[in-house]
Amino acid sequence: MRKTFFALGFAATALLSVTQGFAQKGKPLYTFPIGVESYTYRNSFPKSVPATLDTIKALGITDMEGGAPKGLTAEEFKKMCDERGIKISATGMGYEQIVKDPMSAVNNAKALGASYVMVAWIPHQKGNFSLENAKKAVEDFNRVGKVLKDNGITFCYHNHGYEFQPYENGTLFDYLVKNTDPANVSFEMDILWAQHGGADPVDLLRKYGSRFKLMHLKDLKKGVKGDLTGGTPPENDVVLGEGQVNIPEILRLAKKAGVKHYYIEDESNHEYEQMPKSIAYLKSLKE
Repeated sequence: MRKTFFALGFAATALLSVTQGFAQKGKPLYTFPIGVESYTYRNSFPKSVPATLDTIKALGITDMEGGAPKGLTAEEFKKMCDERGIKISATGMGYEQIVKDPMSAVNNAKALGASYVMVAWIPHQKGNFSLENAKKAVEDFNRVGKVLKDNGITFCYHNHGYEFQPYENGTLFDYLVKNTDPANVSFEMDILWAQHGGADPVDLLRKYGSRFKLMHLKDLKKGVKGDLTGGTPPENDVVLGEGQVNIPEILRLAKKAGVKHYYIEDESNHEYEQMPKSIAYLKSLKE
């Protein structure tokens, strides 16, 4: 229990301190609820779900993308989040499971109170995402997306960087966007993985803005050269604003494009130190 209070106190104090240091004049650029991808606290949830949710609440986070931790039902986890004023607006599901049983994704999302279900990985040989992989995904996403839409849930595909494999005059990500039905298939932009895969998140928003409904906010360490593997060491995930991603311009375009939810995802192993700083950075941005 003492550790829980320490974590809460540390989170609140760190956030206040950093926010004061960022204070500026002008209208805020970031006007959405502060959201978090639950994977950020992957090391904490197994130790104590209540303590982890208390820490998230102490940071002022009211929006979450995630699912029930091991040992809890979706309904139980939703209740715990509701008690802390945290809404689960989106959840995820593995490619194989959602393709096999899309209604399981619908039922899980509704139990959590989520409006969106995202898939974050298309099965493929690492570093060699192919046209055949993309074609299969298009077929599956169009089918699954319609089932979800017919049941009041929006399907989103979350890019992971490997999709920017060159193809014709663009990339296989272009192929995915152009060949999926906009009525049934939307996208979640992970700005770090887009950058890491050689794409420019700003250009993607200018090109396909209306297709993006969700966004993962994260930053890639300066000097890191990406590739098409969809992977990078955790130390390359840095505090928002300290890396190489053009976050202010991304947010400006995302707002215009109609992106609905923004989730900070910290894949480092220093989430308790980095999250308050990232939140303070978002709050410091001005139009």
